[in-house]
Amino acid sequence: MKIIIAGAGAMGSRFALMLHQAKNEVILVDGWQEHIDAIRANGLKANFNGEEISEKIPIYHQKEVNKVDFSAELVILFTKVMQLDGMLQAIKPLIGEKTKVLCLLNGIGHEDIIRNYVPLNNVLLGNTMWTAGLEGPGKAKLFGNGSIDLQNLGTAGKSDAQAVIEVLNKAGLNARYSENILSSIYKKACVNGTMNGLCTILDSNMADFGETTVSEQIVKSIVSEFFAVANAQNIELHMDEVLAQIHSCYNRETIGLHHPSMYQDLIINHRLTEIDYINGAIVRKGKEFDIPTPYCSFLTQLVHAKEQLIGAK
Repeated sequence: MKIIIAGAGAMGSRFALMLHQAKNEVILVDGWQEHIDAIRANGLKANFNGEEISEKIPIYHQKEVNKVDFSAELVILFTKVMQLDGMLQAIKPLIGEKTKVLCLLNGIGHEDIIRNYVPLNNVLLGNTMWTAGLEGPGKAKLFGNGSIDLQNLGTAGKSDAQAVIEVLNKAGLNARYSENILSSIYKKACVNGTMNGLCTILDSNMADFGETTVSEQIVKSIVSEFFAVANAQNIELHMDEVLAQIHSCYNRETIGLHHPSMYQDLIINHRLTEIDYINGAIVRKGKEFDIPTPYCSFLTQLVHAKEQLIGAK
């Protein structure tokens, strides 16, 4: 399959490598010139579960991609949500009438932007529990296992998503169809809404945070706000499942020593975060439904304060 990975950061690099190794025709599109230059010069490098690998995968700056002769059958979105509209505008010439667009961004409400560029029948909304990190321009660190839940937002449903699921699974990405993707997205958002902001503010990996005596109380306070907002929208969540997913992040033998993507963006790379589309989204929806969200509001404010102190851009 001809695939565009729109956003060649840590997760985009993982998916590009795995799909490329499964013999798909993959190109990367990104806006970080140093990263683009490194991949062009040395290939996309990765520490892949302890093995050092390098693969030559074409990569383009989003400002030049409109000149590329490539008719995508599938686009996988991995941009930062603040960059989503600009990325879709850039790759619009490569999106055909039958191109499927799979959105795997963190956060809530991205389909409202995507439908301005792609018919709803071609939009797949999903979330992924894979993890990844960047050690520097052109070098990813990939470890652990993961999965993808996705749903076709159009009327065709599962049958229209099956070809994409098969391609992902041949690459070992463990995709499965969900009849209620919003529940999966909110479940993932609960993980991001705790691990990302907390580890960023506390300068901690997930395992160390989980071993503090106050971690459970903080996590439950934040998650309860996500549940209240989800319940107002008739989105079903189960507290034991969500807490189990969060607790699994503390395991030092799997992903516990990992610093979440928000930490990598802000603390390491001094880049603005997606906090407004995770905890901040719960604050906005809380106001809409008249639901108090003091913990999400405070964490959002703390992350924004940290952005300003660091001078994130």
